[in-house]
Amino acid sequence: MLAAYAAQLDPADPLAALRVDDLEPPAPPSGWVPVDVRAAALNHHDVWSLRGVGLPAERLPMILGCDAAGTTEDGREVIVHAVIRDPAFTGPDETLDPRRSLLSERHQGTLAERVWVPAANLIDKPAELTFAEAACLPTAWLTAYRMLFTSSGLRPGETVLVQGAGGGVATALIMLGSRAGLRVWVTSRDPERGERAIALGADRAFRSGERLPERVDAVMETVGAATWSHSINALRPGGTVVICGTTSGAEPDSAELTKIFFRPLRVQGSTMGTAEELRRLAALLVATGVRPPIDRVLPLAEARQGFAAMIDGTVFGKIVIEP
Repeated sequence: MLAAYAAQLDPADPLAALRVDDLEPPAPPSGWVPVDVRAAALNHHDVWSLRGVGLPAERLPMILGCDAAGTTEDGREVIVHAVIRDPAFTGPDETLDPRRSLLSERHQGTLAERVWVPAANLIDKPAELTFAEAACLPTAWLTAYRMLFTSSGLRPGETVLVQGAGGGVATALIMLGSRAGLRVWVTSRDPERGERAIALGADRAFRSGERLPERVDAVMETVGAATWSHSINALRPGGTVVICGTTSGAEPDSAELTKIFFRPLRVQGSTMGTAEELRRLAALLVATGVRPPIDRVLPLAEARQGFAAMIDGTVFGKIVIEP
């Protein structure tokens, strides 16, 4: 079947490691079910995989992609939940499984005509969402949903600061937070991205590192080292910083430990979400009318163009691939 896959690993030139060609995938684990992919979405996770981060050479070739929506053999329209729990893990929250993985890490991913997943990783796609819209949800949007509604403790009317407007998670945080009754502030190094954030629903945009007019109830942190001190200083006493990523590095100049215990602040890690949270996210989009911005839709045969645009940073919204 046609697939976009990592044929090799190249830390310096990830596009050199990408192949879009026919590939016979290995047999799936016993009991997994096939899904005919109608739409898949790209994530920066796919680029990191091509660079060899989290994907060792012995697992190649590996079909890339975490996000997908499609149909099962009996015609059921589904969204694929990308978090794969270890078979021995029995807890209710798969993100707490220390041996969990994402599709395209240990098991073949979604950038193909068909993907195989455990039956428990399928949720019903609401009829109100297109396949392209639904395919945008399982990674960036699910991460944002958990950060806001599970991890932060925020309530409608409170103020949240989103660091680094423009990324996929940040975009979802802005759109979901504003529709949930939160006052959403954002930071960005690029004034144009700040303006786009306001158009998406943010109340105010500030330069990265700028002193805020007042302290906030929570900070959504995806940037890491470059914004960590600003995030801690922006919080009111008793506030919460929720961190899901470190795109600028994981070692800030100062951990700000004194401020964290003295004020006192809460630091909450957050990663992906559960299948139930994905179901709730889809229902929230139906109820509110919020839809993920889509930068472009490409056929699977032209997936390389989507990867190149994502690497160059010339996108606003998700890149969707249709087999």
